[in-house]
Amino acid sequence: MLNLIKTEENRGIRLALEGRLDTYSAPVLEKELQGLLPDTNALTMDFAGLDYISSAGLRVLLMAQKSLGKRGTLKICNVNEPIMEIFEVTGFAEILSFA
Repeated sequence: MLNLIKTEENRGIRLALEGRLDTYSAPVLEKELQGLLPDTNALTMDFAGLDYISSAGLRVLLMAQKSLGKRGTLKICNVNEPIMEIFEVTGFAEILSFA
């Protein structure tokens, strides 16, 4: 199960993720991002409450990164050690930006 908490900030949108980002919940995040990304140029994703991320979740992050492209920024913050290890093993630590 994944809970999303959206907060508008003066520089963009902060999206807090709580729970698991897996095969079942990745489409929920993808749908939310499809609604947010066209209207923002700064997205911060807060992983403080995220317990797990699968390859389906990684795919959604890559989609968001590519969608913002050169017109905006995607920042990831509050990443716990197990998820950071997944980012490092998969190479995502080198392509994502962390706050």
